[in-house]
Amino acid sequence: MKQQKLAPREIEKLKASLLARRKAIAGGVLQIRASSQEIGQDGIQDMADEASNLASQEVLMSLSESQRRTLREVDEALDRIEEGSYGICEDCGTTISLKRLRIKPFARYCVQCQDFMEKHEGTSSEE
Repeated sequence: MKQQKLAPREIEKLKASLLARRKAIAGGVLQIRASSQEIGQDGIQDMADEASNLASQEVLMSLSESQRRTLREVDEALDRIEEGSYGICEDCGTTISLKRLRIKPFARYCVQCQDFMEKHEGTSSEE
């Protein structure tokens, strides 16, 4: 079932959303990196403080990885806009619904293909 292609003005709105998200994520990653470097640099600590700081660093670094993954997905979506393939399901070739793209502007698959992959592969490439 082919759907209507996205209007250029809708693509521009989604591009603006992607760029805003990219800016927010990039700022967040830099903040997390700075925070993780500050943890534990306030002098002598007892073992409990040190353990707490190590746990905090691990949490900050895992958040940073998640943010980096999302940033990569946003950059790939921006690349698809430039290539002219944005909003097209990478699996079946139909247009991804505007509603889905407004919710997740870096979506690579239509809802049906995403659901199929999640059911049959057990994991999703678009968590």
